[in-house]
Amino acid sequence: MLKSTNKNKTFLEIEKKISWLSNYIIHYANNIRHKEDDLKVGGHQASSASVVSILVVLYFKIINKYDRIAIKPHASPVFHAIQYLLNNQNIKNLKNFRKLDGAQAYPSKTKDFCDVDFSTGSVGLGGAMTIFSSFTQDFLKENQLLKTGTNKMISIFGDAELDEGNVYEALLEGAKHNLKNCWWIIDYNRQSLDGIVYEKLFEKIINLFELMDWNVEILKYGSKLQKLKHSNSGKKILKWIDDCPNDLFSALTYQGGKDWRNTLLEEFKEDKKTIKLIQSFNNEELNELMTNLAGHDIESLENSFSKYFNSDKPTCFICYTVKGFGLPLAGHKDNHSGIMNNQQFSEYKSLMNIREGKEWDKTEGLEINIDEFNSIIESNPLYKNNREFSDSIEINSFDEISFINNISTQEAFGKIMNEIGKVNNSFTKRIVTTSPDVTVSTSLGGWVNKKNIFSTHRKKDIFGEKKVFSAQKWKYLPHGQHIELGIAENNLFLLLASLGISDKLFGTRLLPIGTIYDTFIGRGLDALNYATYIDARFILVGTPSGVTLSHEGGAHQSIITPNIGISQPNLTYYEPSFADELNFLFFWALKHIQQKDGTSIYFRLSTKKLIQPNRTLSKKDQKEIINGCYWFKRPKTKQSIILICTGVIIGEVEKMRKEIIDEEIDLGILIATSPDKLYADWMNSKKDNSYCHIEETLKSINRNSLIITIIDAHSSSLSWIGSVLGHKVYPMGINKFGQSGDLNEIYRYTNIDFKSIIDRIAKSIANN
Repeated sequence: MLKSTNKNKTFLEIEKKISWLSNYIIHYANNIRHKEDDLKVGGHQASSASVVSILVVLYFKIINKYDRIAIKPHASPVFHAIQYLLNNQNIKNLKNFRKLDGAQAYPSKTKDFCDVDFSTGSVGLGGAMTIFSSFTQDFLKENQLLKTGTNKMISIFGDAELDEGNVYEALLEGAKHNLKNCWWIIDYNRQSLDGIVYEKLFEKIINLFELMDWNVEILKYGSKLQKLKHSNSGKKILKWIDDCPNDLFSALTYQGGKDWRNTLLEEFKEDKKTIKLIQSFNNEELNELMTNLAGHDIESLENSFSKYFNSDKPTCFICYTVKGFGLPLAGHKDNHSGIMNNQQFSEYKSLMNIREGKEWDKTEGLEINIDEFNSIIESNPLYKNNREFSDSIEINSFDEISFINNISTQEAFGKIMNEIGKVNNSFTKRIVTTSPDVTVSTSLGGWVNKKNIFSTHRKKDIFGEKKVFSAQKWKYLPHGQHIELGIAENNLFLLLASLGISDKLFGTRLLPIGTIYDTFIGRGLDALNYATYIDARFILVGTPSGVTLSHEGGAHQSIITPNIGISQPNLTYYEPSFADELNFLFFWALKHIQQKDGTSIYFRLSTKKLIQPNRTLSKKDQKEIINGCYWFKRPKTKQSIILICTGVIIGEVEKMRKEIIDEEIDLGILIATSPDKLYADWMNSKKDNSYCHIEETLKSINRNSLIITIIDAHSSSLSWIGSVLGHKVYPMGINKFGQSGDLNEIYRYTNIDFKSIIDRIAKSIANN
C-alpha cells in the first residue's frame, strides 16, 4: 500500500484496513479454517488488491445512500471487508467465506447476509445491469414513481470482462436510449485469468465509449509518477512506461526494484541525466515509483470521480492498476487464482502491524486516532445500512374479457394486453412491457398503441403526420410503458432483471412483462439465469413455441424450452391450452410475482388456433390449473389409457378422438398446464412423504394402465410422470430439429400429429 502522508492519512489507513481484511478472509478460508477435504477453497487476493483503493474512495468519499454499485466478481472479499467495517457484515459470515451460508464467493443479492446492490459472478452481466437499472430509474422518474431520487448506477469492471459479448450489446442499447447516470470503472490491470490482456486495449476502449457518447476519463499516473513530468528525464521515463508491453510491465512489477533498475539502466544507458534520476531512488523507492498508478492513488481517484458526479452523462473511468498491488503476488501472470503461502502471509501480517489473535479487530494496526476513524465510519451513509422497501400492487382481474371461438393462446395474450391497455389506474400504471424487436409478432402491438413507447425524449410519428396508414400508431413519450429493444436476448433478460427488482433498488414495484420468440430464450439463457438468481420478478412470454412457426424452419422452432422452464429455479413455467386458462393464469401471475414466496412466471404460448371449450372455470378448475393439471376427459374405469398433453397439442388429441370410437378404448385426457409445477411439487412431496397434485390425480388409475405423454417440445418434458406411481409411460414429442413446411406437414414430420398419436396408442396396446 502507499505510505501514509498527513493528507488523506485517515483514508489511507482505511485502505490499509480493507486490504488486510480482504486478504485475511481468503487466507483464513484456505489455511486456518478446518476443511473436510484437500480442495482449495480459493479466492482472488490479486484481483481484490487491484481495486481496494477504487472501492475505498467510492464507499467512503463519493457515493450517496441510494447510489448502486456492481462489484467485479473477483473482488468479493473487498466488498465484504467494507461491509464489515460499516456494520453490515459479521465475523461469522467472513469466517465462513465460500462456505454454506457464509459470505459468498461472488457478491449475491439473494445469498449474502449484507445488502448487495447487484449480484455478479457471470462476468459482464453485473456491469451491464447498471445500464438497464439506469433505464429503470429513468422510467420511474418520468412516470413520477421514483422514491429514492436520481442516483448513480456504478460498475467496477475487470478489464478482461470486456471480452464478454453481452457488454457491447448493452452498450449499444444504452446509446439508443439516451443512457444517464451510469458509470463504468475499469480496473485496467492488464491481466486476465490465463495471462496478459491484449496490448493497447485502452485505445480501443476509448474509441468505443466515445463513439457511444460517453465521457472517458483516463487515470494512469499516481502522484509520484506525475512529478516526473517536471523534468525532461522524468518525461522520458513516463514515455517508456507508455510504450512498455503489458507482459514486461507485469514481470518487472513482480520482480521488484532491482530488476526495474537493471531494465531502466539498460534502456537509458546513453542518457546520463535519466540514469542520474533513476539512481536517486533506492530499489524499494524505485519499485514504489514505477507501480504508482492512479488506480491506487486516493487523491487522483477522488478528484476524477468528483469531477463527473454532478453530470448525468455516462462516464467510463479507465483506472490503471497493478493486479496484486501491495502483495508478493503483484504482477505475476499466474496470480489470478494464486494465494499467498503461509510465509508470505506472515510477512504481510507483520507489515500490516496485526497482532496474533487480533486479526478480525476493526481498528487493529491503525496508525490514526480511533475516534476519528469511528466518526468517519459511523457517518457513512451506508453505515448499518437500511435500504429496505415494501411495495405491493392490488391486481384487478378483467373477468369480462371475451375471446372468439377459434383463437390461439398468443392471440388471447394480445387480447388481454389490449384490454388492460384501455384502462388507466394505479395497477395498469405499474405494467411495463419490453421485447427484443418482436413486439408486433408477439401480439403486443395493441397494448403499445394505447400505452406508447418509453423514451426520455419525445419523437414525432412521421407516418402519422404524413397520414400514411399503419396499424402501429406508436408514439415515443416519457410516460410510455413499453421499452423497445434491439435484437439482443441478453438485453431483454437483463432489463427484465432490472425492472423486476425495481422495488429493491428504487422503492417502487413494477409489473414487467417481456415477450420473445420461444426458441430464442436459449440465446439469452445466461442472462435469464442471472435474472432468476437475483430473484427478479417478471412475466416472460415465449411465443410462438414448438413447431407452430412451421414455415420459418427449424431455427425458429423451440424444442428444449419446457425443460429450461422445469429446471430453472425461481421461474415457474406454464403452457396453457386454451384462452380461459391463460386469462385466469395471467392475472394470477401478476399477484404471484409479488408474493414473498413467489417466482417469476414463464408462459409458453402458440400461434396455432384451437376451438375453445364452452365452459366457465370453477374455483376447483382454477386451483387445479395453478397446481399443474386437470382432467379434460375423465377415464370411465381404472383400467384405461391416459393421454397427458400440454399446450396446443390438445388440438391433435381432439382430432384423434374423432378418428376412434370411445367405446373401443377407455381414454382419459389429462391436460398438464405446468409440467414444471407438477415436477417441483412431486419432488418437494418426497421430503415429508405427503401427496402431491399429480399423485392425487393419478392414484385412482390402475398401475397397469398405460400413460402416453405428448407435448410440442422434447418428449422428456413429461416422460418423468411414469416415476410418480410406477405407470408405464410412452413419451411423445419433438426429438429432432424441424424444417420449413405447412404446420400439418411438420406435425407429421416430427411425429406429433393425431395419426402418430393413434399409432402410438395401437403399439402401446400391442406391447402391453
